[in-house]
Amino acid sequence: MALSLSTLIALVVTVCFLGFHVPSQASSSSHRFLRCLSTHVPSQLLLTPRSPSFKPLLVSSIRNAKFVAPATARPPLCILTPTKASHVQAAVRCGRRHGVRLRVRSGGHDNEGLSYRSQRPQVFAVVDLAKMQAVQVDPRRATAWVGSGATLGELYYVVGTAAPGLGFPGGVCPTVGVGGLFSGGGFGLLMRKFGLAADNILDAIIVNADGMVLEGKKAMGDDLFWAIRGGGAASFGVVLWWKVRLVPVPPKITYFSVTKTMNQGAVDTVTKWQTVAPALPDDLTVRVLVEQRQANFQSLYLGNCSAVVRTLHHGFPELGVTRADCREMSWLQYVAYLYFGDAINNAPLELLLLNRTMTLGPFVKNKSDYVKKALTKNTWEKIFTWPNGAAQGQVILEPHGGRMAKIADAALPFPHRSGVLYNIQYVQFWNGNGAGNSSSPNWINGLYEFMTPFVTKNPRAAYSNYRDLDFGVNKVVRGVSTYESGKVWGERYFGGNFRRLTMIKRKVDADDYFQNEQSVPPLPF
Repeated sequence: MALSLSTLIALVVTVCFLGFHVPSQASSSSHRFLRCLSTHVPSQLLLTPRSPSFKPLLVSSIRNAKFVAPATARPPLCILTPTKASHVQAAVRCGRRHGVRLRVRSGGHDNEGLSYRSQRPQVFAVVDLAKMQAVQVDPRRATAWVGSGATLGELYYVVGTAAPGLGFPGGVCPTVGVGGLFSGGGFGLLMRKFGLAADNILDAIIVNADGMVLEGKKAMGDDLFWAIRGGGAASFGVVLWWKVRLVPVPPKITYFSVTKTMNQGAVDTVTKWQTVAPALPDDLTVRVLVEQRQANFQSLYLGNCSAVVRTLHHGFPELGVTRADCREMSWLQYVAYLYFGDAINNAPLELLLLNRTMTLGPFVKNKSDYVKKALTKNTWEKIFTWPNGAAQGQVILEPHGGRMAKIADAALPFPHRSGVLYNIQYVQFWNGNGAGNSSSPNWINGLYEFMTPFVTKNPRAAYSNYRDLDFGVNKVVRGVSTYESGKVWGERYFGGNFRRLTMIKRKVDADDYFQNEQSVPPLPF
């Protein structure tokens, strides 16, 4: 016999909080929240732990295996999969009324999993935007409206097929959600030519902390529009749609991959790369992956192979690029090839780029740094030979310069512009099976500590999309995150722009409804 809605909700609340020692008042509030939401949202869009589809949906977008157990052990009260603005409005209004906070998930790549889990014993619901994934391209105006639930692969595929000759400056991984990428800045191999993804956002539609839809930057005002483009939109509301500027790309672009071992001069080449890569023509980006005592140099060049070989022959002969290292392809083929490699020869691009699923791999930990002064050869020798132990470590170097160096540090919340040579991302992979293996191995922490003298200081800068809770978490006093606790990590991500973000937070969400462990706190009155 089918259960009535009221009976189902009661059972859900019991199951959801079983073992969490939640006071009866909180359970009552959760019950009222679910009843409130169910009157405004179709039942098929609202999943609770009682539903057999709940756990598969919760886990479906988890990209880091180490968060599966924490996320399922302390699950959200429910997962809402909205299809229109009114559903999100209902979630905000019901949540505020009944004391249930929201976490917003776009693609699930949050490095600390804060879009779908809470480290604190907090009652929360997840708004999963995956169904708000449409991409509407206007080739004549070279713009597109993109739903926050779209992945980069979906954005790239629709743009590349609807408007050949146009592209978008985003990241490498096609399953990354645009909502998270845009709101943290968003860099990739086109940023030296066109800036960050956030630099190319023209407009947006957001549900604010009062549950109102603000349709466009005029409605939200200059401050809020500034904040959501690189300052972490989830601190300020739920962005539903983004209008982006598309950028011109030639019919053929060039990719090359050159790998050098230490015996082949990898250390010398990377040492030279530090000052050469940021000064190359804006049409050319050369990134580096350092792993297993070798360096892999990967490129994007907005032109043909002959031209890039000539450019590097004169400007970076140590790399030794030849025509045999190059591969010419369309921009759409390029964004697929960079992630999938030769698989693009055996599968249609839509099958690869539109696939939102991702095999759950090992446990992962990320950290980041910015470099303004080139490291010495001796330092790089130590990095190349840093002991991995039982884990796998990778260092990814993304060059800045070009357009990035021409944009003011305060133009958007993302401040890492002037004087930056490159960004470093440290990535650690390890097998987390078995007891006691949920914490990060020593490789990444040891290398990060070693790098202290060689990277930015006061504060030691980091990229907000490589979120790192090791920097600290907000202290909450009477329901509001404190400015002083947020400043500890906030100035690392946003530099001098952090204070302006907290001022905007005070203006648009003074009681800190949109709150997580590293959300922007409101500046005290």
